[in-house]
Amino acid sequence: MIFGITDGIMTHDDIIALTQTAESRTLEFKETTGQLERGMETLCAFLNADGGTVLFGVTDKGEIKGQEISDKTRRDLVEAIRRIEPLALVHVSYIPIPDTPKQVVALHVEAGQLARPFMYKGRPYQRMESVTSIMPQETYHQLLMQRGGRYGWEVAVNPDLHISDLDENAIMGAVRAGIRSGRLPEITIREELPVVLEKFDLLHNGKLNNAAAVLFGRKFYNYPQCLLRLARFKGTTKEEFFDNQRAQGNIYELLDAAMAFCFKHLSLSAKVEGLYREEELSIPYKALRECCINAFCHRTYAHPGSSVGIAIYDDRVEIENTGSFPADLPLAELLREHRSKPRNPIIANVLYKSDILENWGRGISLMVNECRRVGIPDPEFHSDGEFVWVVFRYIRHMAGQASDNPTSTPQVPHKYPTSTPQVIRLIASVGDASRSVKEMMDILQLKDRKNFLVAYLNPAIEAGVLEAVYPDQPNHPKQKYRLTEKGRTLLE
Repeated sequence: MIFGITDGIMTHDDIIALTQTAESRTLEFKETTGQLERGMETLCAFLNADGGTVLFGVTDKGEIKGQEISDKTRRDLVEAIRRIEPLALVHVSYIPIPDTPKQVVALHVEAGQLARPFMYKGRPYQRMESVTSIMPQETYHQLLMQRGGRYGWEVAVNPDLHISDLDENAIMGAVRAGIRSGRLPEITIREELPVVLEKFDLLHNGKLNNAAAVLFGRKFYNYPQCLLRLARFKGTTKEEFFDNQRAQGNIYELLDAAMAFCFKHLSLSAKVEGLYREEELSIPYKALRECCINAFCHRTYAHPGSSVGIAIYDDRVEIENTGSFPADLPLAELLREHRSKPRNPIIANVLYKSDILENWGRGISLMVNECRRVGIPDPEFHSDGEFVWVVFRYIRHMAGQASDNPTSTPQVPHKYPTSTPQVIRLIASVGDASRSVKEMMDILQLKDRKNFLVAYLNPAIEAGVLEAVYPDQPNHPKQKYRLTEKGRTLLE
């Protein structure tokens, strides 16, 4: 193979079959290589869409004529393919026409979505039905931002973003979680904040990138896409809703908000084994959490109007994000353990190191297995190229209070007989972060501080599921609380 070119994969029978159809979004006919330039522009357009084949030696009506192929013809083809940027794998076939000295030249490319946009001689092209045209600049820039690598949105530097705009507590919370899980060395906790951000690949030459804001930001006026839409609808349509909310924040905050909303509007089933009461959400907690993590991690962030959406109905939950599945990973392969190919590798790496994300392509299989464990249908995975959405269905009678009373008490799965509903709500509000009393009360929508201390905070500390960041200084001005190992088991 040279210059991304492979030898032929097509036969004469393949050519006959192709010429029985008309030119289309994935097929182009050229009578001779005298039309090589136009043919290469179309091949570039195929790379920017769903792949396709250009046939030289076939009329626009599908008549196979062929042409004699000289050494110069071959050199011209190689030189033309070299002018596609970035490097693309092109399958070149020279198919003899029986009983003649002529051949048909076939250039075939697979969908190249992971490397889009492609250019030929410095220009990007697109395919609309059977017409090839120059790609609009706006489309080109959108695809460029989605490409990733040094062109990706997450890696782009924001000169107006400063370390003071980031949540230091969230950063150190991620560091502590990474140390506990063994994914970060213990020395990380003693390093200066800029050093930690550099190791997370969020800071370069004193400048922060967009990924830093998504992961640890405190201010989002420049990042409207750091948005989570939440809705609880009445019945099975969008005609009427009980609850309609929006949350803005970094990934860790949005994940907590997403799960708290699910706890609020999904009911519990319970069984008692011995002294222990085991409770389960109508859709397994692990499945919902994994789906939300994937939505935040693998979504497209480049468009300011993009977001993640969670819609809860009487019979299902739909979780939606902007983006698409990897072009080279069919859904059937995604449903099995597969290689991990994150859209946003910097964001994915930080979430992995902070013990939020598993980096081994097991997320979808985990969701499926969790749903099977409790006897509900497998989740449904959908994509239209711009959005990905996952549907979890559950038996309608399991909706219980969530359908009839949308303000029912939020809860999480647990196996602790001493855990009160208030303590369980508090655990859900804290999540993977460290939070002040005010922050916890705001999340729980509580106003009475005394009641919060008596009914929520003190029982949680006594139960050993919550601990103070400064245990020897209860009145420390920066006092916050985090889950203990026992408390974290409730979120696993």
